[in-house]
Order: sequence, then C-alpha cells, then structure tokens
Amino acid sequence: MLIDTYGRVATDLRVSLTDRCNLRCTYCMPEEGLQWLAKPDLLTDDEIVRLVDIAVRLLGVEEVRFTGGEPLLRPGLVGIVERVAALAPRPRMSLTTNGIGLRRTATALKAAGLDRVNVSLDTLRPDVFKTLTRRDRHQDVLDGLRAAHDAGLTPVKVNTVLMPGLNKDEAPDLLAWAVAHDYELRFIEQMPLDAQHGWKRDSMVTAGDILASLRTRFDLTAEGADDRGSAPAERWLVDGGPHRVGVIASVTRPFCAACDRTRLTADGQIRTCLFAREETDLRGALRSGAADEEIARRWRLAMWGKKAGAGLDDPQFVQPDRPMSAIGG
Repeated sequence: MLIDTYGRVATDLRVSLTDRCNLRCTYCMPEEGLQWLAKPDLLTDDEIVRLVDIAVRLLGVEEVRFTGGEPLLRPGLVGIVERVAALAPRPRMSLTTNGIGLRRTATALKAAGLDRVNVSLDTLRPDVFKTLTRRDRHQDVLDGLRAAHDAGLTPVKVNTVLMPGLNKDEAPDLLAWAVAHDYELRFIEQMPLDAQHGWKRDSMVTAGDILASLRTRFDLTAEGADDRGSAPAERWLVDGGPHRVGVIASVTRPFCAACDRTRLTADGQIRTCLFAREETDLRGALRSGAADEEIARRWRLAMWGKKAGAGLDDPQFVQPDRPMSAIGG
C-alpha cells in the first residue's frame, strides 16, 4: 500500500512514457521546444512494465494512466498496454493524449487492452487551435476523437483549458459539441506548468467563470460528493442528464486532501505531486539489480513523505522545477 502521513492512499499511477510532444501549446512549452531527455535516460519498455507490475502486485495500484509529453509518440506504446493488460491483478488503463495520432492507433490500443482515453482540445476554431498549439492539426484531433469513440475507448473525455483573449468565450459551444458527439467535457483551470513561467493567477479563467458561462445556455445539477470520490473533477448533469460536464478547479478549489495519485516520470523518478520538488530514483535501483521488494520499499518511503498540498493555499503556486512534459499530466 502507498500511504502517506495524512492517511491518503495512492491507487492511481500516472506513467509518463516520453517527454516529447508534437504540439507547442503556449501554456506548456516555448515555441522552440525544450531540451529532450537523452534516450539512455528514458525507461525502457521492460522497465516500465516491471515498475507497473510492482505497483499493482505489491503496492495496491488499481488504475494506470499513460501520459507524456505525448504518449502516442512512444514507439512501443501498444506493446506496453498489451503487457500491462496481462498483469495480475489487471489495472484499469487510460491514456491522456493530444489526439493527433489516435486515428491510426485507437483500434490497436483497444485491442491491446486500453480502456479509455482523455484527449486535450481547447477550441472548436481551427485558427485559435493554431494560435494555442503553434501547429495546424485541429482536424487531426477531431478525427482522433471520432476514432477513439468508434473503437470503444469510452467514455471519451475531452480536457479543455480556457485562456483569456483566445477561447474564454467558447465554453457553451464546447459543451454543446461534446454532448452532440457523446464526449464528456472537462474544463481545467490553467495551472503554472509553462516552462517560460508566464502564468498569472489574476488573469486565469476560474471555475466560477466557466460555470457562469455554461449556465447562460444549460441547466447544471451538481453531483454529490459520494459520486465524485477522489476524482479531481467536480461534475454536473447537463439539462438533467445523462450527459455530464466536469470542472477541475486545481487553483481555486484544490483537492489535495483527496489525492490518490503517484507519478512515474519518463526517466524513472517517483513524484508525489506535479508540484513536488523532490524525486525518488527508481531507474537507478532497477539498473543496479534491486529486487522487486526493495523497489517497492523505496516507493512506499517516497509516498510516506508526501506533503499535505502543493502550496495551493498560497497566492502563487510553487512551479515545478523541470518541464511538465518530463513529469507527466
């Protein structure tokens, strides 16, 4: 079991498969990109599967989310999913992606054992998409979403960040579109995860702003706390259901007290939080011949030291000390 001194139990493992990405979103990285990790520093496919096996067999992890960077850029992704699906106990598996490669991979990922996907899409306007991501790939994302839905990677969740002066006004249109296509839309408050440190709290679009905008067109009924559990999104029934919309208010209504996540970076470090400054090296233990039980012990020790929160009660977040793409979402 991965328990901390505040009684929280981590059962949700986020695995970053690569730090690379084929978009350059303005709230994530600079236009010229970042200094990517060298290939020898990345975990191999075998190392990833072994660590996930330790997590589910010895540490009580029940759900695995593959992230990046952009995980679809990982050459061995389908094989990793297939091997993790064969573990006992079998964890639930999902993938967070920008959707660009889903049209060609969704069917194979489903066949390998992936359960569902989260796709990042911030706008319905191709010109705004190009401004936000610095790439002209909007239609590719729409095609990827459709392919994921058709392949049965459901519920297909769409993650959206609203930005002042760009897409702040799109919330009702995005929800109408998501309902029409049977996607579950989740708005995420912008967090200070940009490598260029341009985030400002007083200019972000808050959960309150988002809900006020949605209510100009839709009737929203809040789900209860029992329905939410440890999930980061507060959810509302849209016009009585069955469709739902979620809001992840990481800044204005942080949910650290219910956090059940542990994070494995692309280069084999354990992070207890996106905003943690400390890491525990599991890659070195793997490559030095450590037994599974020793790796599990180090993982438990890392999670025991997890802090109460990420400094979210402070007027400013403590920004991560290395790029978001290397840590995973």
